[in-house]
Amino acid sequence: MSKRKILFFELNEVPLRIVRQFCGAAPGSTLAKNLHRMRQIRTQAPDSVLSPWITWPTLHRGVDDAVHGLRFFGQDLTEVDARYPPLWRLLAAHGVKTGVFGSLHSYPMPEDVRGYAFYMPDTFAPAPDAHPDTLAVFQDFNLTMARKSARNVSRDVPGKGAFQLLRAIPDLGIRASTLADVSRQLVSERIHDWQRIRRRTYQSVLGFDVFMKQMEDTRPDFATFFTNHVASAMHRYWAASFPGDFTALQYDWSWVARYRHEIEFAMSKFDAFLTRLIEFVERNPEYVLWIASSMGQAASSGQPVKTQLYITDLARFMTCAQLGGDDWSERPAMAPRISVFVRESKRDAFRATLDTFKVNGEAVAWEERSNGFFAVCMGQMNLGPSARIEINGQARSLSEAGLSNVEIEDQAGSTAYHVPEGMLLVFDPLAAQPEAAPELPLDTRQIAPSVLRHFGVPVPSYMVDPLPLA
Repeated sequence: MSKRKILFFELNEVPLRIVRQFCGAAPGSTLAKNLHRMRQIRTQAPDSVLSPWITWPTLHRGVDDAVHGLRFFGQDLTEVDARYPPLWRLLAAHGVKTGVFGSLHSYPMPEDVRGYAFYMPDTFAPAPDAHPDTLAVFQDFNLTMARKSARNVSRDVPGKGAFQLLRAIPDLGIRASTLADVSRQLVSERIHDWQRIRRRTYQSVLGFDVFMKQMEDTRPDFATFFTNHVASAMHRYWAASFPGDFTALQYDWSWVARYRHEIEFAMSKFDAFLTRLIEFVERNPEYVLWIASSMGQAASSGQPVKTQLYITDLARFMTCAQLGGDDWSERPAMAPRISVFVRESKRDAFRATLDTFKVNGEAVAWEERSNGFFAVCMGQMNLGPSARIEINGQARSLSEAGLSNVEIEDQAGSTAYHVPEGMLLVFDPLAAQPEAAPELPLDTRQIAPSVLRHFGVPVPSYMVDPLPLA
């Protein structure tokens, strides 16, 4: 057999603990039945700051955050892509047929897509560009849903986008069984309104159908698929699933009872994905399946979050900062952050404004990156109606500053948060039994050079030594 192909499934932030817990709770699941056939490797993120938009670039580019410098979605990637290109660009440039589906920092699209079987950027892309063009319809719907449900899940379904999506279903590969599952979810929401939270999971369910259609049609040598649906459930509902992890759990037991199965629900959808992935690689044994997380999660805060302070009218906030509409442009960001590019002539004034921006006397955190990119980090919790806002030395009401104390419907904050320990599971359909895992955790910077070496692509000198993983 020629060089084995790699299907690289990015299961964001899921640690081995959650994998093993799910197997115990669902012994008949595909994961439980096949985990013993997988090489189970502990991984370690080397980054100084642990966020997925930081740790995934470390894995993809083979250098840590001190080198690649990526801190936020929407940053200008021109310089970092030239100096430390992501794995998919290196592979495609050397003739390895590559597919990308939702991997973080995959926007903008490559100028030349001829080396790609398919390419759909992440959900923080500012525009629904995709390759082939048929994927743009799904990406447009995907981006709209992601924007509407950043913190509280919207009740709305975008009418025009949904209609266009329905028309494109045959070309996209969305299955009848998936549509039936989505319909059951919508009915369930009518009965139990709180179950709208599961819409975050169903974006991945729909996306996975689209991805598998591309896999069947194009058979790339290397392909990625990113999903955040389990990570989202872990952040919010770890305290419900694992209340014993908290010495000071402030949620009441009715909250715990309502949400205690949400991580398991999210994992059950991953298990359905895994069923199809294993079937695919067993039908096509030239493939090896890798399932990776760039870091993990563990118990964090047991404090309910009733409200968070958001910038909900960015134009009004920027007016308070004395910037006109032509002086700045917004970029998609992970709530409660906001990201903007500011015209060069206005950057000094904007820095001065941000230095004076205070909430209840506390300075608001912000950062600046290259080419006038600014990120402002909001999300102050449980402030109450009397929050004091100060900008440029002047007291402002919430409304004047474009701010709102947003009520958090499920009162879930980050009950779990990021830890360096992640995982890599390797499933080889031709292996009688998996190889032993390394005794020490695998540095996530070693994954990219290992993939490059596997495909015979030169490993850049700035990368660490690879390991024989494929």
